[in-house]
Formats: sequence, structure tokens, C-alpha cells
Amino acid sequence: MSEIAAKAVVTRARRRLWRSRILPYLLLQALIVTATILGLQLLHPNDPEDFAVSAFTLREDGTTRPVTLPHFTASRYSLADPPLYTSAFTFRPADAGSGWSVYLPRFSNAVEVAINDVIVLDSRRDAVANRPDRNTPEIATIPSSLLHDGANRITVRLLVWGPLKGFLDTIYIGPDEAVRPAYETRTLLFVTLPVVFSAWQSLLAVILAIMWLMRRREPVYGVLALGMLVGAVQAFVPPPIPPAPYPRLAAILLASAPIESALVVAFAVLFFGWRWPRYGLLLFVPGFAILLVGLLASQPIPRIIFLFLGVPTVGICLMLLAVIVTRAVIKRQDAASFTFGCAVTIVLVCWFHDMFSVFEIIPEERIFVTRLSYSAMLVAIGAGLTWRFARALNQVDSFAGQLVARVREAEERLTASFAREEARARAAALANERTRLMRDLHDGLGGQLVSIVALSERGHEGATITDAARAALKDLRLVIDSMDDIGGDLMLALGSWRERATAQLRPHDIALDWRVATPQGLPLHPELRPWHVIQIVRILDEAVTNAVKHAEARHIAVSIETLDGAHGPYGVISVTDDGKGFALAVNGASASAGQTARGLRNMRSRAARCGAVLDLTSDASGTCVRLQLPQRFPDSDAAAG
Repeated sequence: MSEIAAKAVVTRARRRLWRSRILPYLLLQALIVTATILGLQLLHPNDPEDFAVSAFTLREDGTTRPVTLPHFTASRYSLADPPLYTSAFTFRPADAGSGWSVYLPRFSNAVEVAINDVIVLDSRRDAVANRPDRNTPEIATIPSSLLHDGANRITVRLLVWGPLKGFLDTIYIGPDEAVRPAYETRTLLFVTLPVVFSAWQSLLAVILAIMWLMRRREPVYGVLALGMLVGAVQAFVPPPIPPAPYPRLAAILLASAPIESALVVAFAVLFFGWRWPRYGLLLFVPGFAILLVGLLASQPIPRIIFLFLGVPTVGICLMLLAVIVTRAVIKRQDAASFTFGCAVTIVLVCWFHDMFSVFEIIPEERIFVTRLSYSAMLVAIGAGLTWRFARALNQVDSFAGQLVARVREAEERLTASFAREEARARAAALANERTRLMRDLHDGLGGQLVSIVALSERGHEGATITDAARAALKDLRLVIDSMDDIGGDLMLALGSWRERATAQLRPHDIALDWRVATPQGLPLHPELRPWHVIQIVRILDEAVTNAVKHAEARHIAVSIETLDGAHGPYGVISVTDDGKGFALAVNGASASAGQTARGLRNMRSRAARCGAVLDLTSDASGTCVRLQLPQRFPDSDAAAG
């Protein structure tokens, strides 16, 4: 019971919410209906009543009777024998200065006006004036030669091609300056304004079509663009005028109104985020049925079918629009729904007004305003969608601007972080270089100084101490030279080593043969560090020292070249002597366990720390130390493994 009670409470709450939202909306729509009815009254301009001619004699269907304009004819199809209205008006020569004109505010379908049996106006020459959905006025200047003092005769032939009864409004004849302002006012309302709306509608149709092409996943733009395009075709394509053969173009014009209305209903469903029902396609059936009948049948059958099928379809679509928008207003409560609902109410009131005119419920009037209000509604909707699209683009631009600002802030933070990391890396590199320098000084210069102290304490000869001091000085110069910036060019360091090696070998009367096999010498290594240079130079020093002290060589050759490998070029440094050589163990070290073996192990260790490969060959003809440099030196000597 608790669950059922909870559902009942929720249902009552929803009903209260529905009433609280629907009642204000209905009151608003009642105000819109009242305002629309009052606005329709303003569509009747003040015509020059002083020059009105309304008493006529009508000859129709073989009978003659007096009538008063405005007047509805009895016949619906009268092309062969049209109704003939005859009357008289008085011409005053005193008012002939500005010329006289005959002004017809409204008629259907076409008129032929004659003054004193001379035709001065034939509306069939103006295709726009013969459409029943328009209220086009006509005016014609009466040549002064046709007018004479006193009574003048006017005849009006009303050509009707159905399916509605013919209608002729009051005729005004008088000075042009008196009747033309009323004609211009009606032209502005019923000719210029519809053209402006239709042109705007066409432009918005193109814009919405482009928007749909840009956003294919939103068919609402494409549906509305198609509907507006159909309405624009209906507005700008002139219909054929009987008795010409009924062309197929007229069928397209007749079918456009119900098809356009169905498309607007489809737009409303998609606009409010609802799924288009399967039976919704039935809304398009009347329009295509009218089109099919128009293509196959001759007049006036298509017009009759349109009256009994197309016009009700437009009304049904408008009522469906009203229901759809009302549901949207109750659910969404947003400005777009309220605006759409007001526009639909205005069009629906105009449609009922036109229906009352068709069935002559509104007496003495034949002004159709549905087309004008429909175009205005579509223009308003299209402008609203365009504005919404532009606002969305502005929001996207704003969001993009915010993203750019945030990315810029992130870049600044990253730059600051990179700067800190770079400073830490420089400090760490400096600390590592200091550590290596201290280690090299300790291992080299420190050991030499210790030897000098030990020799001096034991009382050795000065020559021995002098040799030790010279060795210490040589090691110190090596460390200092290795700290120079050589730009990754190992040949500069090898040039300095060559001078020291030549000076070292000169007292022993040993020649140093220096040979560079390739023009570039060794490849450049931007990653080359001072400690790399120290290791390489000490390997070369150890090779030369071994050749002098142990191999009793008389000639030493140094070869430098660059070779092409599978992964790029690499450098090779070879030191060859003509000494007596020595025996090698299986692992490539010296077979003896003395100082020479320790020196070879140190050479291999130094080569491994640089990422280089040391090859050693020795026989009775001499010894060759070959140092293959890496393609890229390691960043840390921990790579030695």
C-alpha cells in the first residue's frame, strides 16, 4: 500500500504542476488571440469613401439584378460567360487636373475594367493579382479623353475559375491623388510585405541548409530548411492563368501548402527532442495526393481537391503544432517554447479567419492572411534557430578562448617546471662533474703525490722523485685539458694528447707515427663529456706506456678512422707498436699476473665506462690496441656495468 500511496502522491503532484503551468499559458494565448483579432482589423486601410462606387447592376447567368458592393457572385466558374457589373460615376472637370484613376482594393479571381466601353485594366496581365491567397489591389489611370462631363459608364467583368465564389469589393473612382494613397497602403501590406517575408524566408532556408550540411546529426535544420524552401517556391512562382492548358506547375503550387505544413510539424517534433512517429508520414499523404491528381487530371479538379483536402490538412497541422508546443511549454518552460507557441496561435487564428471568409461567415470580406502569417512564423523560427546557432558558436568560441587561456597557463607552469628541472639537472651535472674531477684527481694526481712523498721519505735519488713529479704534473694537465669545451669534437682532445705523447717518447728515441685514415677523422659527438675524454686519453696513455716500458718498442703508430656500421658511422682509434709482445690469456688479458695485467684490466674498464669496445692483439711482431668508439656516448658511467 505504501508504494501505491507514493505513486498517488506523485501523480497528484504532477497534476498540480501541470495545472500551474498550463493555466498561465492558456491565459497568455487568449491575450494573443485577442491581439491578433484586433490586429486583423487594422488590415483594412481607410479607403477614400467619397469616391466609392458600390451600386451596380449585375448580369449573371442570363439574369440582371441590382447589387451592392462588396458582393459574392453565385458562380464559381465563369470564364465563358463572366458576371458583368455595370454602374455610373460622375466626372467633374474641375477635379481633372491631377488625372483620374479607378482603384480596386480586392477581387477574385481576375477583373477586366472598362470606362465608357474602353478597357483600362485587365488584371490577367499581372500574375500576382490573380492568386486567391493574396489580396493584391489594382489601380489604373483613366485617360482624360475617355471622360466627359457628368455621368460616365463603368463595366467590370469578373472572371472566376473557382473553386471559391467570385468576389468584388467596393470600387473607387476619383482623382489619382485621392485614391492612390489607399492603393499604396494595401500594396505595402499585401504585396511588398509578403515579398519581403518570402525573400527573408528563402535566405534563411539557404542558411539553415548550410547549417544542416555542417551538422548532419541535427536533422531539425534540414527539415525546416526544406519546409521554408517549399514555401518560397509557392510564393515566388506565378500560377498559370486560365484558359491556358492546365500545366503541371500549378499542381506543384497547390501541393506545396500541405507539404510545407507537414514539414513544419516534423520540425516541431524534432526541435523539442521527440521521436518522429511512424504514423507521422500520413501528414504528407494529402500533399502528395494533390500533387498526383494535379499531374494527371485537368482543371478544375485539382483546385477542388485542394479545397477539400489541402486546406483541412493545413488546419490539422496547425492544431497539431499547437498541441506539440503546449506540451513543450508545460515540460520545458523556456523562452523558445513560449515564442513558438505564440507564433502558432497567431497563425491558427489567421487560418480560422480565412476559413470564415471562405464560408462567408465574415460578411462582405475576402482577405486571406494565413500565408502572410505563416511566412512571418517561419521567418521568426528561422531567425531564432540562426540566432541559437550563432549563440552556440559564440559559446564555442568563448570555451575555446578559455581553453587557450588555460593551456597558456599550463604552458607557463610547465615552462617554469622545466626551468626548475633544468636547473636541478645542471646542478646535478655540475655535482657529477665535480665528483668525477675529484675522483680523477684522487686516482691520478693523488696517487702520484703519495708516491713522491713516499720516495722522499725513503731517501731515494732526486731523479726518481723528479720522474714522479713529472708524472703528477702530466696527470694534472690531462685533467685540466679534459675540462675544455671541445664541442663534441674528439679530434681536438687527441691533438693535445699527440703533443704530450710526442714529448713523452722523445727521450726514449721512439718515433710516433700519426695517421688519420678518413678526412673527417672521427664523428662529432654532441653528448661527449669531459669524463669521456679522460677515459679515452688514459687508455691511449696506458697503451703508449706499455709499449715503452714493457714491449721495448722502437716505433709506435696511431691510426684514426671512421667506419660505416649497420646503425651509422663510428670511430676507431688504433695504437700499434713493434715491440716484443706478450702472451694473452683466453679472456684477452695478459697471461702474466703483474702490473701489465692490472693495466689491461683498467683499460677495459675505462672503455666499458665510455661505451667503447677494446680489442687487444699481441704476438712476437708487436701489440695492437684497437678502441672502437660508440655511436653515442652514455650519459653516465654507470653504463659500464
